[in-house]
This record gives sequence, structure tokens and C-alpha cells, in this order.
Amino acid sequence: FLARGLCNNRQLSFSTHTQKSTRFNWIKRNNQIMADHQTEHTDQPFENSLAKEKSPYLLQHKNNPVEWYPWGQTAFDKAKSEDKPIFLSVGYSTCHWCHVMAHQSFENAEIADIMNHLFVNIKLDREERPDIDKIYMTYVQATTGGGGWPMSVWLTPDLKPIVGGTYFPPEDAHGQRGFKSLCLYIGQLWKTNRSQMQEEGDRTKQLLSDNFGETQDKDDDDLIERDDIMDPKNLEKCVDQIMKGFDPQFGGFSRAPKFPRPVVFNALFTFSENSTKTPKQKSALNQALYTLKRMARGGVFDHLGGGFHRYSVTRDWHIPHFEKMLYDQSQLVNSYLDAYVATKDETFARTARETLDYVLRDLKNPEGGFYCAEDADSFLAHGSKEHAEGAFYVWTQKEVREALGDFAEPFEFMFGVQEEGNAPPGSDPQGEFSGKNILIMRWDAAQTAEKFNLKIDQVENSLKNAKSKLFELRKSRPRPHLDDKILTAWNGLMIGAFARAGIILNSEVYLKAAVDAAGFLRKNLFDENRKILIRNFRNGPSNINGFSDDYAFLISGLIDLYEASGSIEWMEWAIQLQEKQDELFTSPDGGYFGAESDPSHLLRMKEDYDGAEPSTNSVSACNLVRLAEMTGNEQFKKTAEKILASVGKIIVNSPIVLPQMCIAMNGLIKPHSQIILAGKLSDPTLKQMLKESHMHFLPNRIILFADGSEGQEFLSRSHPVLRDIKPKDVGAQAFLCRNMTCQLPVNDASELNNL
Repeated sequence: FLARGLCNNRQLSFSTHTQKSTRFNWIKRNNQIMADHQTEHTDQPFENSLAKEKSPYLLQHKNNPVEWYPWGQTAFDKAKSEDKPIFLSVGYSTCHWCHVMAHQSFENAEIADIMNHLFVNIKLDREERPDIDKIYMTYVQATTGGGGWPMSVWLTPDLKPIVGGTYFPPEDAHGQRGFKSLCLYIGQLWKTNRSQMQEEGDRTKQLLSDNFGETQDKDDDDLIERDDIMDPKNLEKCVDQIMKGFDPQFGGFSRAPKFPRPVVFNALFTFSENSTKTPKQKSALNQALYTLKRMARGGVFDHLGGGFHRYSVTRDWHIPHFEKMLYDQSQLVNSYLDAYVATKDETFARTARETLDYVLRDLKNPEGGFYCAEDADSFLAHGSKEHAEGAFYVWTQKEVREALGDFAEPFEFMFGVQEEGNAPPGSDPQGEFSGKNILIMRWDAAQTAEKFNLKIDQVENSLKNAKSKLFELRKSRPRPHLDDKILTAWNGLMIGAFARAGIILNSEVYLKAAVDAAGFLRKNLFDENRKILIRNFRNGPSNINGFSDDYAFLISGLIDLYEASGSIEWMEWAIQLQEKQDELFTSPDGGYFGAESDPSHLLRMKEDYDGAEPSTNSVSACNLVRLAEMTGNEQFKKTAEKILASVGKIIVNSPIVLPQMCIAMNGLIKPHSQIILAGKLSDPTLKQMLKESHMHFLPNRIILFADGSEGQEFLSRSHPVLRDIKPKDVGAQAFLCRNMTCQLPVNDASELNNL
């Protein structure tokens, strides 16, 4: 399969039989096409078929001279009727290299003419259609050994991939084939060797199906015994594999570039949960905490406006790739909340607050939903056509000094501000940060106070004022592009983060944000008639049905919201969505497909990797374990076990691939604690005990409410413990139960803490 791969990220290699039969003169062919098919371009704005779409990414390309089509039957029919290959370009609106390729190639009239003549061109937003992206990214990764966006794939008219890669420069250079000549080459191959290319597509489809599809071949080596899967040593092995990559100097678990992978923190915290810790458990906890501290001090964190950038180019978390993604904010908030609960260190709580406040300020729709992302790039000045990565976030020393006056020198000391800029050598190949500074906390308030002979509270107060001044100045700059579509899946993650933060950080504002977002999704992205989710919203809901991750991530958020609010409507909806997910996406051999069956799918795939986002199946397994414990419905647990069985080989041999799935496994084999809070939801004592329940890191803990109303009645139908608990008329009680057996109730938060 790899030998037959048609391209990689930097160079193309065609199968030998194709090479021998398609030699031709590049220059002659290029000149002929340009002479025959040059079109006249005017200043009149041109709009292609993307102008009618809702996706910000597709709309960014509506005025390209390329005749783009959205993914759909119109484009497929055109390719078949004209007998042309399809060029599929996949990206998202805040993708830096997507912008680069667009400016270099898709806005180039000459290259657009070639594309329009030779191909039917399709633009796809990977965030809108993760199902399509997953199929062709799997092809690109399998044939090139790498992947990323923009993704560039050429398909036969019946959607079988024949050539693929990522970013291509417009012209040939440094031994790398440019996009223009590549288009010409593929067009000529299709004209002279169509049958061979179609056969190549057929073979590729079969190989993808055999290795990655729902009918993939399985041998006896893939069958793992249940006891081998449900072994606590698998979580420990996962942690061992994670800890081997730990950077003791700067934190993190890889070399640069460093991507936050919150599922890693989840695994480390879960492994280290015991109050009496082994040396390995202490080490796992310390590695997680140290990494989170270094990230919060680094340039990857926005020290003025809050929130995390996508990843760090440098080992010390200093130079980020500046885009901000909603899924990063939600997951990292949970990581910092876990760190705060585990240590009671206020610095972790502060980072969580600043991140949540950023989301509320800059990513919240007025009706309650949350937007997807902010771009890495922005214009250098209002009215300028020049833009650069990080332009909104970086500072010259002169700007800092003019703004901060007497406190400029201590601030420069704290955040590494230098006249020549502070980007380390090799971290800025485009020279965009020359003379610019990316704020990184080199020294804390105590060290700065000692350096400048100041009191710590003086430094802290001056720092707060300095940040406020710079933040206000930054507001006058052109903002990065905002991708203002609302994805159900990512909103589900954010609902969970706000719900937990509302209790742990004692904030009604955060809890209300979670409730508002859930209400927004219920109103706008849930079809009450069909009882299904819709994928996304922008100027109204899209016509794209929800995918498996939409269900899994939202169910998780709704369970968190029930445990934070006690409102049974969120639990009822979570169970309803779980039943619909089972109906639409269940695979016969366990787990969930990413999407419903679709005739435009080359194959139907399942997620089996916890990456920047946890996989659908890992989150679903965790949801099912929690629902089983909360409802007493054993079928949920059986479904979770089937998911584990479907990835048993990975869990046993390479658990680092699925840290979140290892957490689900841990939840299946270890006993759960049930904290039942009996009383009115508005009772002050109940609220104090609810906060206490959240202030201990207990991954196998659930919270239930015996409020004497419809919530308790609903769960009591299948949960035996709840049936016999009666709330007091005044005050509240808490019951700690294990294995459906409860201890005597306690009457306040301090007594609950002692349990």
C-alpha cells in the first residue's frame, strides 16, 4: 500500500507503470494549456458556488477565480458528466497554511484557469464535515506518513483517491513539485492513462476498506481476552508510556513542536487519584502539574486576554501558533480545574478563570452558544492589506515602555521583553517577530519584587494595572478572524467545562453559561421531530446531521451539567441522546462509527485515537460507564464493554494511543462512589455539600440528587438506592454510597469532607 502511494507532503512519486507511459515536455504542455484556456479577468467581483454556503471557511473562498463547489451531488454529477477528476481541498477558516496556499495558488488567475479546465474543484470545511475529512486524511497519512491542513487530494469522479498531500507551493522549487505543475501533470495522466488511474483508485479503495473500514480484515491476533483488556495494569502501562516522553526542564511529553493533549493530563490525574500515593503515582501527578504550570507561564497562554493558543513551536512553550480553538479551551479548563482540586493551588484556578472569561468575552454568541475559533493571523494595521501571524498579540519594547511608564522595566523583566524581540533563533523562519516580543512569564511576582526592591503586593497590583493597560491598547488593533459557526460537539465540551467551573470556582456566571449553551443547542441544533442533533449553526442551523462526536461530547457535557445543577432535564436529554447515538452509529463489532451511512462515503470509519480531541468512542465509553452508575441500567455498561473489546489490541499493546479509553476501562473495573444529596436544590447547605463533592478528585464518583420531585422520581425507576431516600423539609443531607450500600447521612459539608 505504501509503495503504491502517490505522493507525500513534499514530493510526488507515481507508480512505475504510470511513469513509463506518461513522459512529456512540461514546458510545452504548460504553454499549450495556458494558450488554449486563458480567461479574461476583470475587476468585477466573481462569485463561485461557495457564496451560498454558511461555513466561514467556504465563504473565505467565494471570490477565488477557482470555480469551487461544496461537497455534494452537484459537483459529483459534474465530474462524471465531464469525465474529470475531482480536486478536493480541505481546511478550516483559522488554518494558517490554508491561508498561505489560498493566497499563493487559489487566488492566482493562471493556476485557477488550469484547475478549472482540468478538474471539478471542491472545497470542504473539515469542522463541518469531519466524516469526509477523516476518510481522505487516512489515505494521505497512509500513503505519505504524515498529514495536516490544507489537505489536497485528487479523486476519480466516483470519489476514489489517486493523489494526495497537504500544502504545495505554487511553483517548483528546491526539488519539490509545485502545485501548478502538479495539476498539469495529473491532468495529463488522466488524459493519457485514465484506465490505470481508475484501477489505482479501485485498489486504493479496497486497501482502505480492508485496513480501516467497517469490513476490515481481522485475524486471531486481534482477539484479546476480556480479562486482558479489563486489567488495571493497562492504565499504568499507558502512564508509563506517557511519562517516558516527559521533558523535565520545560514540561510536556514530546519534543517541539509541543501540542497540548489534555487526555494525557486526564490519564495522569486518574492514575494518581489515591490519597496514599506510590512513588510512581506521585511522579505522574507532578509531571502533570509541572507541565500545566509551564504552559500557563509560556507564550502559548495569552497573558493579557486569557485562553490558550493552539500549540508551541518551541520546547519552552514560548512561541505559539497563535490560533485559539474552542476545543482546546474547554479541555484545558478541565485540566486546570483538576489540578486545582488536586492541589488547592490558586494559580491553577486563576488560569481556568482567565480562560473561561476569554471564552465568555470573545467566543460567546449572544444567544448562548460558543464560536469555534480565532485565527492566528491578523492585519498589521487598520486599512492595511498586510497581515502576519500573531500580529494582534506581539509587542515592541517601545510600545511597552510608552504604555507602562515606571513599571515598564519590572514588566519587561517578568515577561522577557527585549529591544530586538524575544523570539529565539530558529523559531521565526519568516522573520515575522523581528523586534517583536511574545509575552512569556520568565519571573514571578516574588522574584520581580526581590529584583527591584519592591513589595510583592506592589508588584501584583502594578502587574494587574499593566496588563489592563496593554489589553485596552490591544483592543485598538485589527482582531484576528473569528470563525463564528457553532459546532454541537465543541459546545458539548465547553458546557462540561463551564458546569464544573461553576461549582468548583463558585461562580453562578459560569454555571449560567453552561445552562444557556445547553439551552441554545436544545433550541437550535436539536430536531425535536426526528430526535436528532444538527452539526452546526451559523445564521441558522445547517442541513448537516450531527455526527457521533456531536452526541458523545454533548452527552458528556450534559452529565456534567446535571451533576452541577441537579436539573433532571439535562440527564433526561443525555439519556435520550445516548439512545439515539446507539441507533444511528453502533458498529456490529462494538463501538460507534463516526457518521451515519452515506452513499458519498468511500468507507465507514471508527475513531480509535485520542488526539487533540478525545475520540468519540473513548468519550462514549466514559459516558456509558457514568450513565450505568447513575441510572442503574446495566445495558449501558455492556455497551461500554463492547467498545473496549473493539479496541482491545490497542489497549493492551499501545494504550498511549487511547488514554481516555483507559480511563473508561478504569471506570468499569473499579467500584464507584455515589454521593446522593437530599434536599431542595436551592438549600444553602445542599449547595455547600455540592461544592464539597466537587472539591475532591474522584474520577469514579457520581453525584445524584434526591430532591423529592420529578428528578428523583425519574432516576428512581431504575436506581434502587434513590427509591428509599427522602429529602428533609428543612436543610439537606448527603449520603455516601458504594456498591449500592449507603453510609449514615451527614448534615453539612465538613462532615462530608471527613468521609
